[in-house]
Amino acid sequence: MGAPSASVEARGWPLPVVVALALAALPFVISPYQQDLVLKVLIYAIFALSLELLVGTTGLVSLGHAAFLGIGAYVAALGSPASGAASVAWLLPASMGCAAAYALFVGALSLRTKGVYFIMVTLAFAQMAYFVFHDTRIGGGSDGIYLNVKPVLGTLLDLDKRTHFYYFVLGALVFTYALLALLLRSRFGHALAGIRTNEQRMRAVGFRTYPYKLAAFVIAGALAGLAGFLLAVKDGVVNPDLLSWHESGAVLLMLILGGLGHLRGAVIGAVAFTLLKELYSSQAIVGPLADHWQLTFGFTIIAFVAWLPKGLMGLMGASVRRKSVTALVTRAGDDDE
Repeated sequence: MGAPSASVEARGWPLPVVVALALAALPFVISPYQQDLVLKVLIYAIFALSLELLVGTTGLVSLGHAAFLGIGAYVAALGSPASGAASVAWLLPASMGCAAAYALFVGALSLRTKGVYFIMVTLAFAQMAYFVFHDTRIGGGSDGIYLNVKPVLGTLLDLDKRTHFYYFVLGALVFTYALLALLLRSRFGHALAGIRTNEQRMRAVGFRTYPYKLAAFVIAGALAGLAGFLLAVKDGVVNPDLLSWHESGAVLLMLILGGLGHLRGAVIGAVAFTLLKELYSSQAIVGPLADHWQLTFGFTIIAFVAWLPKGLMGLMGASVRRKSVTALVTRAGDDDE
Protein backbone atom coordinates (compact mmCIF):
# COMPACT_ATOMS: atom_id res chain seq x y z
CA MET A 1 0.00 0.00 0.00
CA GLY A 2 3.04 2.27 -0.13
CA ALA A 3 3.31 5.02 -2.66
CA PRO A 4 4.69 3.42 -5.79
CA SER A 5 6.05 6.70 -7.09
CA ALA A 6 7.81 7.52 -3.82
CA SER A 7 10.64 5.04 -4.41
CA VAL A 8 10.92 6.19 -8.02
CA GLU A 9 11.28 9.83 -6.94
CA ALA A 10 13.83 8.81 -4.29
CA ARG A 11 15.98 6.80 -6.70
CA GLY A 12 15.80 9.48 -9.38
CA TRP A 13 16.83 12.46 -7.24
CA PRO A 14 20.01 13.29 -9.26
CA LEU A 15 17.95 14.24 -12.34
CA PRO A 16 15.85 16.93 -10.59
CA VAL A 17 19.05 18.34 -9.06
CA VAL A 18 20.72 18.54 -12.49
CA VAL A 19 17.62 20.19 -13.98
CA ALA A 20 17.49 22.73 -11.15
CA LEU A 21 21.15 23.63 -11.70
CA ALA A 22 20.55 23.98 -15.44
CA LEU A 23 17.57 26.26 -14.77
CA ALA A 24 19.72 28.34 -12.44
CA ALA A 25 22.14 28.99 -15.31
CA LEU A 26 19.46 29.88 -17.89
CA PRO A 27 19.16 33.64 -17.18
CA PHE A 28 22.73 34.09 -18.41
CA VAL A 29 22.05 32.58 -21.85
CA ILE A 30 18.43 33.40 -22.77
CA SER A 31 16.60 36.54 -23.86
CA PRO A 32 14.12 38.44 -21.63
CA TYR A 33 11.20 37.00 -23.64
CA GLN A 34 12.47 33.45 -23.18
CA GLN A 35 13.07 34.13 -19.49
CA ASP A 36 9.45 35.26 -19.16
CA LEU A 37 8.31 32.03 -20.81
CA VAL A 38 10.47 29.95 -18.47
CA LEU A 39 9.00 31.80 -15.48
CA LYS A 40 5.50 30.93 -16.68
CA VAL A 41 6.50 27.27 -16.98
CA LEU A 42 8.03 27.24 -13.49
CA ILE A 43 4.95 28.81 -11.89
CA TYR A 44 2.57 26.42 -13.63
CA ALA A 45 4.84 23.54 -12.60
CA ILE A 46 4.23 24.53 -8.96
CA PHE A 47 0.49 24.68 -9.66
CA ALA A 48 0.58 21.24 -11.33
CA LEU A 49 2.58 19.76 -8.45
CA SER A 50 -0.02 21.02 -5.98
CA LEU A 51 -2.79 19.20 -7.86
CA GLU A 52 -0.62 16.09 -8.28
CA LEU A 53 -0.82 15.64 -4.49
CA LEU A 54 -4.59 15.31 -4.84
CA VAL A 55 -5.08 13.53 -8.15
CA GLY A 56 -1.97 11.42 -8.62
CA THR A 57 -1.20 10.64 -4.98
CA THR A 58 -4.59 10.57 -3.22
CA GLY A 59 -6.92 9.82 -6.14
CA LEU A 60 -9.07 12.93 -5.62
CA VAL A 61 -9.98 14.52 -8.96
CA SER A 62 -10.83 18.18 -8.35
CA LEU A 63 -12.28 20.58 -10.91
CA GLY A 64 -12.03 23.55 -8.56
CA HIS A 65 -8.32 23.78 -7.89
CA ALA A 66 -8.02 27.11 -9.69
CA ALA A 67 -9.94 28.76 -6.83
CA PHE A 68 -6.87 28.46 -4.60
CA LEU A 69 -4.61 29.80 -7.36
CA GLY A 70 -6.88 32.83 -7.79
CA ILE A 71 -7.27 33.49 -4.07
CA GLY A 72 -3.49 33.47 -3.60
CA ALA A 73 -3.14 35.91 -6.49
CA TYR A 74 -5.89 38.25 -5.25
CA VAL A 75 -4.47 38.35 -1.71
CA ALA A 76 -1.08 39.30 -3.18
CA ALA A 77 -2.67 42.15 -5.17
CA LEU A 78 -5.05 43.37 -2.47
CA GLY A 79 -2.35 43.22 0.20
CA SER A 80 0.05 45.39 -1.81
CA PRO A 81 -0.24 49.11 -1.01
CA ALA A 82 -0.80 51.70 -3.73
CA SER A 83 2.51 53.32 -2.79
CA GLY A 84 5.44 51.60 -1.18
CA ALA A 85 6.23 47.91 -1.30
CA ALA A 86 4.75 45.18 0.87
CA SER A 87 7.06 42.70 2.57
CA VAL A 88 7.34 39.19 1.14
CA ALA A 89 7.73 38.00 4.74
CA TRP A 90 4.02 38.52 5.45
CA LEU A 91 2.41 38.82 2.01
CA LEU A 92 3.49 35.37 0.79
CA PRO A 93 2.32 33.55 3.97
CA ALA A 94 -0.93 35.55 3.78
CA SER A 95 -1.55 34.41 0.19
CA MET A 96 -0.82 30.79 1.01
CA GLY A 97 -2.73 30.97 4.30
CA CYS A 98 -5.90 32.40 2.74
CA ALA A 99 -5.79 29.76 -0.02
CA ALA A 100 -5.27 27.05 2.63
CA ALA A 101 -8.14 28.42 4.73
CA TYR A 102 -10.53 28.26 1.77
CA ALA A 103 -9.22 24.77 0.97
CA LEU A 104 -9.98 23.74 4.56
CA PHE A 105 -13.54 25.04 4.21
CA VAL A 106 -14.09 23.45 0.79
CA GLY A 107 -12.39 20.18 1.72
CA ALA A 108 -14.28 19.79 5.00
CA LEU A 109 -17.54 19.74 3.03
CA SER A 110 -16.61 18.27 -0.36
CA LEU A 111 -14.62 15.32 1.04
CA ARG A 112 -17.86 13.92 2.45
CA THR A 113 -18.75 13.07 -1.14
CA LYS A 114 -17.06 10.73 -3.62
CA GLY A 115 -16.51 10.26 -7.34
CA VAL A 116 -18.37 12.54 -9.70
CA TYR A 117 -20.15 14.21 -6.79
CA PHE A 118 -16.80 15.30 -5.35
CA ILE A 119 -15.78 16.67 -8.76
CA MET A 120 -18.99 18.69 -9.07
CA VAL A 121 -18.88 20.02 -5.50
CA THR A 122 -15.31 21.28 -5.91
CA LEU A 123 -16.33 22.89 -9.21
CA ALA A 124 -19.31 24.56 -7.51
CA PHE A 125 -17.14 26.02 -4.73
CA ALA A 126 -14.65 27.31 -7.28
CA GLN A 127 -17.40 28.99 -9.30
CA MET A 128 -18.73 30.58 -6.12
CA ALA A 129 -15.31 32.11 -5.48
CA TYR A 130 -15.10 33.14 -9.13
CA PHE A 131 -18.38 35.08 -8.99
CA VAL A 132 -17.44 36.72 -5.68
CA PHE A 133 -14.51 38.40 -7.44
CA HIS A 134 -16.25 38.78 -10.81
CA ASP A 135 -19.52 40.35 -9.63
CA THR A 136 -18.33 42.51 -6.74
CA ARG A 137 -15.97 45.45 -6.28
CA ILE A 138 -13.74 43.56 -3.86
CA GLY A 139 -11.27 42.66 -6.59
CA GLY A 140 -12.11 45.19 -9.29
CA GLY A 141 -14.95 43.20 -10.84
CA SER A 142 -14.47 41.60 -14.25
CA ASP A 143 -11.57 43.94 -15.06
CA GLY A 144 -9.49 42.64 -12.18
CA ILE A 145 -6.97 44.55 -10.09
CA TYR A 146 -3.39 45.71 -10.56
CA LEU A 147 -0.46 44.96 -8.30
CA ASN A 148 1.10 48.43 -8.27
CA VAL A 149 4.35 47.82 -6.41
CA LYS A 150 5.95 44.39 -6.25
CA PRO A 151 6.89 43.09 -2.79
CA VAL A 152 10.37 43.14 -1.32
CA LEU A 153 12.26 41.62 1.59
CA GLY A 154 14.31 44.47 3.02
CA THR A 155 17.35 45.10 0.86
CA LEU A 156 17.95 41.40 0.18
CA LEU A 157 15.12 40.74 -2.26
CA ASP A 158 13.24 42.95 -4.70
CA LEU A 159 10.75 41.02 -6.83
CA ASP A 160 10.57 43.93 -9.25
CA LYS A 161 14.06 42.98 -10.39
CA ARG A 162 14.00 40.30 -13.07
CA THR A 163 16.93 38.27 -11.72
CA HIS A 164 15.68 38.35 -8.12
CA PHE A 165 12.22 37.22 -9.18
CA TYR A 166 13.57 34.43 -11.40
CA TYR A 167 15.59 32.84 -8.63
CA PHE A 168 12.77 33.34 -6.14
CA VAL A 169 10.40 31.40 -8.43
CA LEU A 170 13.02 28.70 -9.02
CA GLY A 171 13.53 28.41 -5.26
CA ALA A 172 9.78 28.10 -4.76
CA LEU A 173 9.64 25.26 -7.30
CA VAL A 174 12.56 23.44 -5.66
CA PHE A 175 10.88 23.87 -2.27
CA THR A 176 7.56 22.52 -3.57
CA TYR A 177 9.15 19.53 -5.30
CA ALA A 178 11.31 18.66 -2.27
CA LEU A 179 8.39 19.02 0.14
CA LEU A 180 6.16 16.71 -1.90
CA ALA A 181 8.99 14.20 -2.41
CA LEU A 182 9.47 14.04 1.37
CA LEU A 183 5.72 13.70 1.92
CA LEU A 184 5.57 10.79 -0.54
CA ARG A 185 8.27 8.96 1.38
CA SER A 186 6.65 9.59 4.78
CA ARG A 187 3.97 7.63 6.59
CA PHE A 188 1.55 10.35 5.51
CA GLY A 189 2.40 9.80 1.83
CA HIS A 190 2.07 6.03 2.13
CA ALA A 191 -1.34 6.50 3.75
CA LEU A 192 -2.47 8.74 0.87
CA ALA A 193 -1.31 6.12 -1.65
CA GLY A 194 -3.24 3.49 0.26
CA ILE A 195 -6.35 5.66 0.16
CA ARG A 196 -5.96 6.03 -3.60
CA THR A 197 -5.59 2.26 -4.06
CA ASN A 198 -8.35 1.07 -1.70
CA GLU A 199 -9.86 3.47 0.82
CA GLN A 200 -12.22 0.86 2.25
CA ARG A 201 -9.31 -1.45 3.08
CA MET A 202 -7.45 1.44 4.74
CA ARG A 203 -10.44 1.99 6.99
CA ALA A 204 -10.59 -1.72 7.75
CA VAL A 205 -7.00 -1.73 9.05
CA GLY A 206 -7.69 1.21 11.34
CA PHE A 207 -6.90 4.36 9.36
CA ARG A 208 -9.24 7.34 9.68
CA THR A 209 -9.00 8.39 6.05
CA TYR A 210 -10.93 11.66 6.24
CA PRO A 211 -8.23 13.63 8.18
CA TYR A 212 -5.55 12.40 5.77
CA LYS A 213 -7.55 13.52 2.73
CA LEU A 214 -8.38 16.86 4.34
CA ALA A 215 -4.72 17.47 5.19
CA ALA A 216 -3.72 16.70 1.60
CA PHE A 217 -6.45 19.03 0.33
CA VAL A 218 -5.24 21.90 2.52
CA ILE A 219 -1.56 21.40 1.61
CA ALA A 220 -2.49 21.33 -2.09
CA GLY A 221 -4.52 24.53 -1.65
CA ALA A 222 -1.63 26.30 0.09
CA LEU A 223 0.81 25.34 -2.69
CA ALA A 224 -1.67 26.52 -5.32
CA GLY A 225 -1.82 29.80 -3.38
CA LEU A 226 1.96 30.01 -3.67
CA ALA A 227 1.64 29.66 -7.46
CA GLY A 228 -1.08 32.34 -7.45
CA PHE A 229 1.15 34.75 -5.50
CA LEU A 230 3.98 34.25 -8.00
CA LEU A 231 1.65 34.65 -10.98
CA ALA A 232 0.28 37.92 -9.60
CA VAL A 233 3.78 39.29 -9.04
CA LYS A 234 4.91 38.17 -12.49
CA ASP A 235 1.99 39.67 -14.44
CA GLY A 236 1.27 42.64 -12.18
CA VAL A 237 -2.46 42.13 -12.67
CA VAL A 238 -5.06 39.66 -11.40
CA ASN A 239 -8.49 38.97 -12.89
CA PRO A 240 -11.31 36.51 -12.12
CA ASP A 241 -10.32 34.22 -14.99
CA LEU A 242 -7.64 32.77 -12.70
CA LEU A 243 -10.44 31.15 -10.65
CA SER A 244 -12.41 29.82 -13.63
CA TRP A 245 -12.96 26.16 -14.43
CA HIS A 246 -10.81 26.65 -17.52
CA GLU A 247 -7.73 26.99 -15.31
CA SER A 248 -8.73 23.92 -13.31
CA GLY A 249 -9.14 21.97 -16.54
CA ALA A 250 -5.80 23.25 -17.84
CA VAL A 251 -3.86 22.02 -14.80
CA LEU A 252 -5.58 18.64 -15.05
CA LEU A 253 -4.43 18.45 -18.67
CA MET A 254 -0.87 19.16 -17.51
CA LEU A 255 -1.01 16.11 -15.25
CA ILE A 256 -2.46 13.96 -18.03
CA LEU A 257 0.21 15.11 -20.49
CA GLY A 258 3.03 14.41 -18.05
CA GLY A 259 1.63 11.25 -16.50
CA LEU A 260 -0.30 10.82 -13.27
CA GLY A 261 1.43 9.48 -10.18
CA HIS A 262 4.83 11.14 -10.71
CA LEU A 263 6.14 14.47 -9.48
CA ARG A 264 8.35 14.67 -12.54
CA GLY A 265 5.29 14.00 -14.66
CA ALA A 266 3.58 17.10 -13.26
CA VAL A 267 6.61 19.26 -14.11
CA ILE A 268 6.99 17.73 -17.58
CA GLY A 269 3.28 18.19 -18.20
CA ALA A 270 3.48 21.88 -17.27
CA VAL A 271 6.40 22.30 -19.67
CA ALA A 272 4.61 20.46 -22.51
CA PHE A 273 1.30 22.29 -21.99
CA THR A 274 2.85 25.76 -21.88
CA LEU A 275 5.16 25.21 -24.84
CA LEU A 276 2.44 23.63 -26.99
CA LYS A 277 0.12 26.53 -26.23
CA GLU A 278 2.89 28.98 -27.10
CA LEU A 279 3.67 27.08 -30.31
CA TYR A 280 0.10 26.90 -31.61
CA SER A 281 -0.66 30.55 -30.82
CA SER A 282 2.47 31.90 -32.58
CA GLN A 283 1.76 33.22 -36.08
CA ALA A 284 5.48 33.24 -36.85
CA ILE A 285 5.51 29.43 -36.50
CA VAL A 286 2.09 28.10 -37.53
CA GLY A 287 0.84 31.03 -39.61
CA PRO A 288 -2.95 31.49 -39.94
CA LEU A 289 -3.57 28.46 -37.72
CA ALA A 290 -2.57 30.65 -34.77
CA ASP A 291 -6.05 32.21 -34.88
CA HIS A 292 -7.51 28.76 -34.19
CA TRP A 293 -4.91 27.48 -31.76
CA GLN A 294 -7.55 25.99 -29.46
CA LEU A 295 -8.59 23.60 -32.24
CA THR A 296 -5.08 22.33 -33.04
CA PHE A 297 -4.23 22.20 -29.34
CA GLY A 298 -7.36 20.13 -28.70
CA PHE A 299 -6.44 17.63 -31.42
CA THR A 300 -2.96 17.34 -29.90
CA ILE A 301 -4.39 16.57 -26.45
CA ILE A 302 -6.68 13.91 -27.95
CA ALA A 303 -3.70 12.33 -29.72
CA PHE A 304 -1.69 12.32 -26.47
CA VAL A 305 -4.49 10.63 -24.54
CA ALA A 306 -5.05 8.05 -27.29
CA TRP A 307 -1.41 7.14 -27.95
CA LEU A 308 0.18 7.86 -24.58
CA PRO A 309 -2.38 6.93 -21.90
CA LYS A 310 0.37 7.09 -19.26
CA GLY A 311 1.62 10.46 -20.47
CA LEU A 312 5.15 11.47 -21.32
CA MET A 313 6.44 9.66 -18.24
CA GLY A 314 5.03 6.45 -19.70
CA LEU A 315 6.95 7.09 -22.91
CA MET A 316 10.14 7.63 -20.95
CA GLY A 317 9.48 4.47 -18.94
CA ALA A 318 8.98 2.45 -22.10
CA SER A 319 12.29 3.76 -23.47
CA VAL A 320 14.10 2.75 -20.27
CA ARG A 321 12.54 -0.73 -20.39
CA ARG A 322 13.60 -1.18 -24.01
CA LYS A 323 17.17 -0.24 -23.13
CA SER A 324 17.11 -2.68 -20.20
CA VAL A 325 15.86 -5.51 -22.40
CA THR A 326 18.49 -4.72 -25.04
CA ALA A 327 21.22 -4.74 -22.40
CA LEU A 328 20.01 -8.09 -21.05
CA VAL A 329 19.91 -9.63 -24.52
CA THR A 330 23.40 -8.32 -25.29
CA ARG A 331 24.74 -9.66 -22.00
CA ALA A 332 23.13 -13.06 -22.63
CA GLY A 333 24.74 -13.17 -26.07
CA ASP A 334 28.17 -12.37 -24.59
CA ASP A 335 27.74 -15.11 -22.00
CA ASP A 336 26.89 -17.66 -24.73
CA GLU A 337 30.09 -16.79 -26.53
